Amino acid sequence: MKGFKGTKGIIIFLILIFMLVGYYFYLSNRGNGNGEEDVETTKVQEVLLRDLSKNYPASPKEVVKYYGEITQCLYNEECSESEMDQLGTKVMELYDEELATFQSEDYMNRLKEDVAAYKKDEIKVSSYKTSNSTDVNYFNKDGYECASLFCTFTLRKGTVLQTVEEVFILRKDADGHWKIFGWDDVDPGTQ
Repeated sequence: MKGFKGTKGIIIFLILIFMLVGYYFYLSNRGNGNGEEDVETTKVQEVLLRDLSKNYPASPKEVVKYYGEITQCLYNEECSESEMDQLGTKVMELYDEELATFQSEDYMNRLKEDVAAYKKDEIKVSSYKTSNSTDVNYFNKDGYECASLFCTFTLRKGTVLQTVEEVFILRKDADGHWKIFGWDDVDPGTQ
C-alpha cells in the first residue's frame, strides 16, 4: 500500500507541473489581450511613423542618424511607390529651408532613379556611423548657429565593402531645429 501512495503522489505532482507549464504558455501566447494579434512593423514603417512636428531630432548627430535610417530604408528595403514618396518627404523635412528651396521639382524622380540604379547594381547601404557627439564642430556663420559632423556610409555589393565618408553641415532654424544645410564627400587627404 505504501508504494501505491508514493506513485500516486508523483503522478499528481507531475500533472500539476504540466498544468502550470501549459497555463504559462497559454498566457504568454494569447496575444495582446484584446483579441487582436500583434502586428510587426517594417523598418520603413517605423521610420515613417516618426512625427517630426512633435519628435524632431534634438541634436545635429541625431538628425544625421535619422537621415541615415531613411537612406537605409530607401536603398535596402522594398518600398511601395507611396512609401518611397513618404521617405522622400521625410528627407525634405530634414533639409534647411534654403536647401529644400534649391531642390528642383523633379527631386523625387531623381531620388527614385538613384535608388533604382543602386538596386539594379545590387548595392546596399550596409551601415552608417556618425561622428561622436564630442566631435561635432559648432560655429556661427552669417548670423546662424551651424554645426558640422562626419558620417561614414558603408556600401556593400555582394561581399565587397566600400566606405563613403561625408561631411554634413547643419544650420539651426527659427524653431531651434537643426536642419541639413548641405553635405559633401570627404577627400581622404583632408582629415
